[in-house]
Amino acid sequence: TPPGQQGNGRGMRGAKASQYALQLREKQKVKRLYGLLERQFSNLMKEASRKQGQSGEILLQFLEQRADNAVYRAGFAPSRRAARQLVTHGHFMLNGRRFDIPSVRLRPGDELTVRDHSKQTEYFKKIDDVSPAPSTTPGWLKVDRKKTTFTITGVPARSEAEPDLNEQLIVEYYSR
Repeated sequence: TPPGQQGNGRGMRGAKASQYALQLREKQKVKRLYGLLERQFSNLMKEASRKQGQSGEILLQFLEQRADNAVYRAGFAPSRRAARQLVTHGHFMLNGRRFDIPSVRLRPGDELTVRDHSKQTEYFKKIDDVSPAPSTTPGWLKVDRKKTTFTITGVPARSEAEPDLNEQLIVEYYSR
């Protein structure tokens, strides 16, 4: 313990975390996991709360439908951060048009393809070494690694999102 009379009490080591602390920690965890800043996350939460249905599940659905997350889920990047960089650098085409905005929300029927110019890079030539195909592809994605393309076939379900997230704590955090 740190020296001094109050050495044991610092940082709430022995105390149970408050409800607010749990909600804040969960929100921060999801923000970091998906690589969002506070304003982006807050705006997504506001939009999710305006839609009909459970706000927490809709929020996770919005997060899963982002272009950078879809590239990661399809197995074209080893992490969400790497997927964000690939999208930002313009390596993908959305429905035949080049795009470089990782926060684009994809809809069913959208097709993402690696650009022809990008297929010549070392990264995409050795894609199986850099980012092996995921063991399970979500049901809302149809991936063709040989053609380096994937299609959005549906809407992500809650069961296909990250398993250890408690979206209800995030909804409670923003409802205060």
